[in-house]
Amino acid sequence: MITPSSQHTALKEYYGRVLATAKDLKTNACCASPAMMPGVIRTVVEQLDPEITERFYGCGSPIPPALSGCHVLDLGCGSGRDSYILAKLVGEHGSVVGIDMTDEQLAVARRHLSKTMSQFGFQHANVDFRTGYIEDLQSAGIADNAIDVVISNCVINLSPDKEAVFQEIFRVLKPGGELLFADVFAHQRIPENLKYDPVLMGECLGGALYIEDFRRLLARLGCPDYRLVAARPVTIANADIEAQIGHIGFQSLTVRAFKLGNLEDICEDYGQVAVYHGTIAEHPHSFQLDDHHHFSTGKPMLVCGNTAAMVQDSRYGSHFTVHGGRQVHYGPFVCLPENQTTTAGCC
Repeated sequence: MITPSSQHTALKEYYGRVLATAKDLKTNACCASPAMMPGVIRTVVEQLDPEITERFYGCGSPIPPALSGCHVLDLGCGSGRDSYILAKLVGEHGSVVGIDMTDEQLAVARRHLSKTMSQFGFQHANVDFRTGYIEDLQSAGIADNAIDVVISNCVINLSPDKEAVFQEIFRVLKPGGELLFADVFAHQRIPENLKYDPVLMGECLGGALYIEDFRRLLARLGCPDYRLVAARPVTIANADIEAQIGHIGFQSLTVRAFKLGNLEDICEDYGQVAVYHGTIAEHPHSFQLDDHHHFSTGKPMLVCGNTAAMVQDSRYGSHFTVHGGRQVHYGPFVCLPENQTTTAGCC
């Protein structure tokens, strides 16, 4: 029987010793193209030591804007690539904590700390790499309501207790705080005989959540509405593994959620209008909240109550004006994209 401890051990072996660089991956599930990154992020990556980037395994670019001065947590930071990107973007008045369980990966991240801070022109290090498990952030010293933004890049699928991971995320986030993560999701539940295969686990396939189970999990934890930011198919690119998994389909999704207490389980219409001011430096002309809320600067947009809360009651609030409250209700708000199949709010 596979236990959480034995699963952690197997994954430490895979990411600490089996994989020397991203070239050793057996599928393309954990391989995100640099072209997916916005230009400002690619510029930061170019300043990083090649060892950091070569030993980093991610499936997306879950780096939100408006990070200056923020306190950010990177779950499963690995060799530190995303943590260092975040460190640059939060600036010397912000801070980043990167948590990982694999000593070999953390050794890479820590080895380049002084050099990278100097490269950024920082007088003091603003990133702290800690050994720990993403299911137990308290043991890693992360207090309640202490974090502005939590990110993760193709790591949560590796956890043997995903509910504990999300419980911890919402514990440590400040009210109005943001979770933005990229991960591999499955189109169906993974059969038991595949779930714990060491290669499938290590390649981010065995532990991939069925998307509807993910929706139900977040709802149980008090988050009834998450948003899909980006999606791409995972094509595997390994004939043997494709034969092993059969017809199961996978996607790499980037998901955004907020710690807000006033979200409803479907989009409700209160006649609210949101206007983006164009004041986020990286996004002067528009801001994309998710795959179907693209705010053009200065242009009023009708929004549901959940969307209004996300742009008004988070750190994005200073960049938006929301007209109207929830005094009058007009029924359901239809704002799902045409190809949406899930029932999770506006997601």
